Amino acid sequence: MTDPFALYPALAHVVPALAELGPTVGPLSVPAGSVLFDENAPCQGFPLLLAGEIKVSRHSSDGRSLELYRVVPGELCLVSSACLFRSQPLSAHGVTTKATTLLMIAPPVFNQWLETPAFRNEVLGLFAERMADLTGLIDAVAFHRLDQRLAAALLGRGQQLTITHQALADELGTVREIVSRLLRRFEREGWVTLSRERIHISDSAALRALAATLPA
Repeated sequence: MTDPFALYPALAHVVPALAELGPTVGPLSVPAGSVLFDENAPCQGFPLLLAGEIKVSRHSSDGRSLELYRVVPGELCLVSSACLFRSQPLSAHGVTTKATTLLMIAPPVFNQWLETPAFRNEVLGLFAERMADLTGLIDAVAFHRLDQRLAAALLGRGQQLTITHQALADELGTVREIVSRLLRRFEREGWVTLSRERIHISDSAALRALAATLPA
């Protein structure tokens, strides 16, 4: 098993120590596609990833989804910590994208750990990093054209993409109909060729030129 202290050095200083918590914290192993937490639900604990990945998203009432960030081993979940700080329901949805192993720290223990300066500083540092990420996401959603963002999303996946229009819409935080309309425009321009759940990139240079005005 991956050493949690190598991934989260601040755990060496917390009280109570990780070894004192017993088997209730895990490690827990879950398959890809497992829902770890959901919007408006109470927070059941604070996840510390040892392997795998969690995708954290917001969902709208009409079924649209916008990915906020992903958590990998050695990182902390902003939504979970914010929920525990404020004792309020979770504000986003977390699902594993691959087989995942994690520790689940109970809320009372998390609050005790915050009294340890090293752990508290690690959590507050996360807030600063994630806020920068989310500010960039807001800029992309609010200030950049969707066709530019779609072009950028198609690049870097190879010439032949196996992906649905709905999956692209979820990734971009929009609806499938708009993505399909833009992809048909790209096809008319000769940039892509569309088939069922497949997109062939015919002119990556044209897509790259369209996406070039997005921030790095």
